[in-house]
Amino acid sequence: MLNDFAEYFDTSFDVDIEELHDHLVTFTIRMEEPRDEYVEFFTDSEQVEHVEQLDEANYLITKTSCGAYSAIDRNHGVLRRQSRVLTNRRVYTVLFFRREDLRAMIDDFNRIGTVTLGKLTEFNKSKSMLTDRQLEVVTRALEEGYFEWPRRISSEELADELDISRTTALEHLRKAQSKLLTSAIEENNHLNLPDRAEP
Repeated sequence: MLNDFAEYFDTSFDVDIEELHDHLVTFTIRMEEPRDEYVEFFTDSEQVEHVEQLDEANYLITKTSCGAYSAIDRNHGVLRRQSRVLTNRRVYTVLFFRREDLRAMIDDFNRIGTVTLGKLTEFNKSKSMLTDRQLEVVTRALEEGYFEWPRRISSEELADELDISRTTALEHLRKAQSKLLTSAIEENNHLNLPDRAEP
């Protein structure tokens, strides 16, 4: 149903899972270009139990689950981040612990639709993780308005608050920004891989 929505309106969007209960899934979607027709589409769907526009861009929907979330849960998987809906596929990022769980999950997904396994990566501490000091500096910079325009705090003032040199503060910020931006770009590329065809 969500793929039909994406195809009908020629759009893509992220799904944030809120709750799965008794074969019903409740989630939010954010649409960059709000339209009255979105609510009408969901209201007209037999699968949708409830639809509500929360604000200009966000919609709360409760619908019959296609079975994907149950398949992930049943096979000891953990749904990571948001799932992505495109016109011809749904992209899930799932953490699993044993290969037999992955095989069983794929079997369950094949009962729902066509499944293409994307990228497998070993779960370990992400290379994009910030060091404790980088996290401290970037958190303080955010709190004090360093990234706002105009800035509410200068790099010199930020460094003074952290009791470090301006050069050290800027180096921590540069490395943290590089790691966070790299992680965001990799995540975006992962969600938009063209070779996925998932239910």
